[in-house]
Amino acid sequence: MTARGAAALQDELKTLKGEVRPRIIAAIAEAREHGDLKENAEYHAAREQQSFAEGRIREIESKLADSQVIDITGIENKGKVIFGTTIKIINIDTEEEKVYQIVGDDEADVKKGKLSVNSPIARGLIGKEVGDEVAVDTPAGTVVYDIDEVLHL
Repeated sequence: MTARGAAALQDELKTLKGEVRPRIIAAIAEAREHGDLKENAEYHAAREQQSFAEGRIREIESKLADSQVIDITGIENKGKVIFGTTIKIINIDTEEEKVYQIVGDDEADVKKGKLSVNSPIARGLIGKEVGDEVAVDTPAGTVVYDIDEVLHL
């Protein structure tokens, strides 16, 4: 996991524990005051929210405990594609430029330019250097990319 990804999870965990959990507890207490819990929709909705929030808290804590955080800003940039680097690639056929950061599975979001380290494109690019042409097998067929730039952001 990248350092940014770990920080984002820490922020979400802080919000869940410090804001969301207390708000849900208060909603449950208020709903209990309304009487019969069997037919109390507010109570059941609050309990459902509590279940979701507690599940997410456990999930984040587990991810943070089991992950290895890699901060590439301290690694010398030798133009080689490694985990955490941001790369600019050019499709040889269409000349379309794309910029991606190679991140862990939990951080991946192609719309935001974050590729999972396990994606076909990332697997094809890792270990390559600026100027290399890389053939990547994708669901749409083989695509050849030129690695234009490698950044350590």
